[in-house]
Amino acid sequence: MNVLVVNFKAYKQGTGKAAVELAKKIQESAKKFNVEIILCVQPTDISSVAKAVRLPVFSQHIDAISYGAHTGHILPEAVKTAGASGVLINHSEHTLDPDEIEDTVMVAKKLKLKTIVCCQEIGEIEQIIDTKPTYIAIEPPELIGEEVSVSEAEPELIDDAVHCVGKNLLVGAGIKDKEDAQIAKEAGAAGILVSSHIVKAKNPTKVLKEIIEGMF
Repeated sequence: MNVLVVNFKAYKQGTGKAAVELAKKIQESAKKFNVEIILCVQPTDISSVAKAVRLPVFSQHIDAISYGAHTGHILPEAVKTAGASGVLINHSEHTLDPDEIEDTVMVAKKLKLKTIVCCQEIGEIEQIIDTKPTYIAIEPPELIGEEVSVSEAEPELIDDAVHCVGKNLLVGAGIKDKEDAQIAKEAGAAGILVSSHIVKAKNPTKVLKEIIEGMF
């Protein structure tokens, strides 16, 4: 297991200047522990975060559009120009239907943007797996941000998802400590996806250290 994705969401602690400062702290941990950490930030923060750190920066969303009359949409070309190297797609807080997911992945691939497609269950994975995103993340929405993680509550779901996806599976929802990461690792996942337990932590570096220890 060698990939850790941190989703900044729209938390105050992960927005604007705070996003840059958090990104710098996370980069220190990435260097210290020699782990790949991907930062998923709001489109408005891509440029400032990408300029401040050398970690991969992903947009939290894009729309399957190109240049044109698309007021209010997120233009893939714009996030790439801002410094994004990838995109998070179909998070449970911003879901898409299977056709939209396919279109979005295709647009991202044309721009050489890496993709993480979030899925809530095995059936959803089976619907989109042929789009061949860079990673697929399994995240039961009822456990996101909660104290009981998917590793504790549904370890069999991780096993089933690894069997379905293979080496490109990420595990998310409530991941918060060494034990959660170890369970995902032992199941064969490529990495984990975390958010509030790091972004909203009083000491993000301490939480990062514990989670990373469970990855190796």
